[in-house]
Amino acid sequence: MSDSLIPKSVNIFDDTMREGLQIESADISIDDKLRLLDAIGETGAKVISIGSFAHPKWTPSMANIDELAERFEPKPGIRYTAAIFNQKGFERADRFYPKLDVRTRQFGLHVEICDSFARRNYNRSQAQQVASMDSTVEAAVASGAQTGSVTLGSPFGSNFEGPFDLARRLEMIELMVNKWHGAGITVSRVSFSDAMGWNGPHTVRETILAIRDRWPEVETFHMHLHNSRGSTIASYYQALQLGVTEFDTSLGGMGGCPYCGNGRSAGHVPTEDFVDLCHEMGIETGYKLDKLIEAALIAEEIVGHSLWGHVSKAGPRPRGEQLYPIDMPFVESLEEASHFRNGPSVYQGQLSPWEGGSALIG
Repeated sequence: MSDSLIPKSVNIFDDTMREGLQIESADISIDDKLRLLDAIGETGAKVISIGSFAHPKWTPSMANIDELAERFEPKPGIRYTAAIFNQKGFERADRFYPKLDVRTRQFGLHVEICDSFARRNYNRSQAQQVASMDSTVEAAVASGAQTGSVTLGSPFGSNFEGPFDLARRLEMIELMVNKWHGAGITVSRVSFSDAMGWNGPHTVRETILAIRDRWPEVETFHMHLHNSRGSTIASYYQALQLGVTEFDTSLGGMGGCPYCGNGRSAGHVPTEDFVDLCHEMGIETGYKLDKLIEAALIAEEIVGHSLWGHVSKAGPRPRGEQLYPIDMPFVESLEEASHFRNGPSVYQGQLSPWEGGSALIG
């Protein structure tokens, strides 16, 4: 694969406040959420979703989002938005415009390959999703839209229905593309929403290549792939090799879905880990890794348990003055490993493996 396809920059959308917190305790206080939202605002993020205006019966952790929207202080240069699922949710969120922007949108069609998951997660069948497409296309035409997008849910497989092959993926994408083409609208963007974490680098590769071959008009791919089986950072790396520029992540890999059967274990790629990978590849992200690490640690504090990120615990690769001292003593615990941000005091008293060094350091 030619390195020329690797993008010079990418858009990484951190979804901690919505997807991350939606699967966590409903008892997390507004003050803690405000603290975390403020920390994410320091990381270099350009777009931040503050949560979802969902019914608290189904998403108890979002019951206080109206208060969060009222109280948070927006930072310059950041577009704050939220997830909405119906007209009532839009009306609740739109009360906070322009501080909170749910008006900016691209017209898009969305269908789940997995009918079971469509019913469980959206309370709509796949057939109902398909039936609603015409009204979306009509609204796009009325607004003068020149381009549209398609989102394929459960693209690679389902915990309830098993794997889906490439032919099935292309069949469902073609259904949506034809709806747009029938109205004279070009499809510029394809999104993958893999809530059940069936992705792999091989299936990501074959799918993107097939779409590009059949619909060369598609300019942008957006990856929302859950990390249920630990392969998603490899899938994201493969996507980078193919020039993909949009990715969803979450601090510490926090997140999940209560309807997919995996709960919190259906998390995301940790934002800090993926940003570190991109930077090592020379890809610009706009994020400040040290601030992401700080935000990830705050996230762990407010949810009350360790998260799944690596860079926040081991630190970035040391270079120059940040190289570890060669006479560093044993480092065993996570607390001792935090010396990259907390200094050498955290490992004082450990044995020294350095010949000629003292038996104990500190």
